[in-house]
Amino acid sequence: MTQPTPIRREHFARPLLLDLFCCAGGAATGYERAGFDVVGVDIRPRRNYPFTFHQGDALEYLAALIASGEIERFAFVHSSPPCQAGCALTVGTNRSRGWGGTHVDLVPPTRELLDATGLPYVIEQPNGRAEIRKDLTLCGEQFGLGVLRHRNFELGRWTVTRPAHVPHRGRVRGWRHGEFFDGPYVAAYGNGGGKPSVPELQTAMGIDWTDVREELTEAIPPAYAHWIGAAFLAQIRAEVAA
Repeated sequence: MTQPTPIRREHFARPLLLDLFCCAGGAATGYERAGFDVVGVDIRPRRNYPFTFHQGDALEYLAALIASGEIERFAFVHSSPPCQAGCALTVGTNRSRGWGGTHVDLVPPTRELLDATGLPYVIEQPNGRAEIRKDLTLCGEQFGLGVLRHRNFELGRWTVTRPAHVPHRGRVRGWRHGEFFDGPYVAAYGNGGGKPSVPELQTAMGIDWTDVREELTEAIPPAYAHWIGAAFLAQIRAEVAA
């Protein structure tokens, strides 16, 4: 089992957040802006990740933190397990055309370990058939972004009032069934079909520290995690003040 790397704390007044399956740090940047120090874990090397990073299996790393007691140094856990097993594209177009392969659903083992931490947590997934509670759903239009990018969040050991969904202003730009549609949003996935350039993706997502398309198309817009992190910390401060 992978042993956790010792964690350096430079800002002890800021709570420490564990970012599992972190990719290039879209969520992490939002949490950092909300007031957390962040440690990310991903199976792949993420040289563009802007905070403390550990390469390794996220669930092994979390299990090792629990076993060692080091998990007690954290205040919150964000997790974005790979979504291919349940995302709309996999269970829709890809399956109907015989594309893709078999994908392991990592949501249940992730939830089991998160429950074992005793900490408040988030499990994030895109729209599709992933078996999570949709306690919170966020959309880019709620934050004035150039993507829709609906994301669902299961909240463990804490709750928050769901914000109202803002009506969309139009379509996502791109080709659909041989016809091109214009619109105020770009499609933050794939390469063809009138997909945006990397600079367009960076602007639409609010991400400027990576220019790797794959990282941009997998990222959570920082605005989402900023909203979640700020809501959580506001609750903690209110409880302390009460």
